[in-house]
Amino acid sequence: MIYRLVYNLLIHLFSPVLLAMLYWPKQGKPGFGRRWPEHLGWVRPTSTARPLWLHAVSVGEVVAATPLIKALKAAHPEIPIVVTTTTRTGADQVARLGELVEHRYAPLDFPWAVAGFMRRIQPRALLIMETELWPNLLHACGQRRLPVLVLNARLSARSADRYRRFHGLFKLLSANITHLACQYRDDAERFAGLGVPRERLSVTGSVKFDIGYDEKVHRQGRTLHEHLGASRPVWIAASTHEGEDEQLLAAHRQLLQRHPDALLILVPRHPERFDQVAELVAQQGFILCRRTDDNPGPQTQVYLGDTMGELPVMLAAADIAFVGGSLIERGGHNLLEPAALGKPVLTGPSTFNFSDITRQLATAGGARVVADTDELVTALESLFADTEQARAMGRRALAVVRANRGALARTQTLIQDQLAL
Repeated sequence: MIYRLVYNLLIHLFSPVLLAMLYWPKQGKPGFGRRWPEHLGWVRPTSTARPLWLHAVSVGEVVAATPLIKALKAAHPEIPIVVTTTTRTGADQVARLGELVEHRYAPLDFPWAVAGFMRRIQPRALLIMETELWPNLLHACGQRRLPVLVLNARLSARSADRYRRFHGLFKLLSANITHLACQYRDDAERFAGLGVPRERLSVTGSVKFDIGYDEKVHRQGRTLHEHLGASRPVWIAASTHEGEDEQLLAAHRQLLQRHPDALLILVPRHPERFDQVAELVAQQGFILCRRTDDNPGPQTQVYLGDTMGELPVMLAAADIAFVGGSLIERGGHNLLEPAALGKPVLTGPSTFNFSDITRQLATAGGARVVADTDELVTALESLFADTEQARAMGRRALAVVRANRGALARTQTLIQDQLAL
C-alpha cells in the first residue's frame, strides 16, 4: 500500500514534466491531434461490448503482436479486440490492421485515467506485449478481477537486480498478473527468483520469430533496388539514433573509397529526426535523396528512409543490413526483421535488449557483431567482395528464424486456456 501511495504522489508531482515530454511539439514528431484526451482515460466506448484488450506500447510491439491478432481473429471472429498504444507511431502501425481491431491510446498511469478507460471500454481481459507493467493499471485490473496475461515477457539480469532492490514494488506489480508467457527459460527463472509462482509462468518462445514477409515485400524490394541502381552495392542502416548516424556516415565514407558506387539507405528510428538527419547528411557533403522525393540518380550516395511503414521494403532492397541502436548504449533493435528477409545482419556491441536473438544469429553465422566503425567497414567490404558469403550468411539468418517459429501457436493456446475462449 505504501508503495502505491508514494508512487501516486510522485507521478502527480511530476505530471507536468511527464505530460510535457509526451506532448511537447518537435519538428517532424507526429502529434496526437484531437485524440490526446484518450491518454487521460476519455476514450470513446468500443462499437461492441467486452472486447479483448491488447496493449502494445509502440511500433515494435505492434509488429510483434500483429500475427497473434490475426490468429486470434481467425479463431474467434466474434470477439472484438481493442489495441492500445502510447505513441502516435504505434497508432499508425495499428491502423494498418484495418477493421480487425479498434485503436485507442492507452491511459497514462494516473488512477483516475485508468478508471475512466476501464469504465468506458469494459474489457474482458488484458494482454500486455512484453513487460510494460504499470502499478495503477495492474491494481485496477486486480480490483475488477480482470485476467492479465503478459505475452512475450522478458526480464534481463539487470532488470531483475533492480526489482530485487525494490522487491515490495515488484510484488505490487506481479500480484495482479494472472500469467507470464516468457520468451526464454532464463526469463522464467528470473521471474521465479523474484517470487512469481511457477504455475503462473510458461515458456512460449518469442513471437517475434513468427515474423514473415510475403512475396509482395520481396518483389517491392527488388523493384526498389533496381530503382536505386540494379548493379550498385546497397546496404541499409535501420532504426538509427542520434550519435549513431555520424558513425554510420563515417563508415559509408570509408566504404566509398573501395566501392565508389555504394549506396547507404539510412532509416532513423524516430520520424521527428528525419529532417535533422537529412541536414546532417547534407552537411557532411553526401549526395542525398529522400524517400519522399524518390528521384535517386546514379550519383546518390545516401537514400534517406523518411516514411513510416516501409522499412520491410527497404530492408528487402538492401544487400546487407545493419541494425541500429547498437553503436550507442541503447540496447539495439530487432535483428529478426532483416533475418526473416534472408539478409546478412550486422549490429553494434550494444544488444542487451535482444541478447538472446543476437547470440542465436551470431552463433549460427547469420549475424556479426562489430565493435566500432572500423569493424563495420571491414565487414561491409568483406561481404560486398564475396557475394556468395553474403548470401550464405543471409540463408543462415533465415534458418534461425524458421527454426524458432512456433511461439505464436503456443501463445494462442495459452490465451485460449487461460481465458477459456
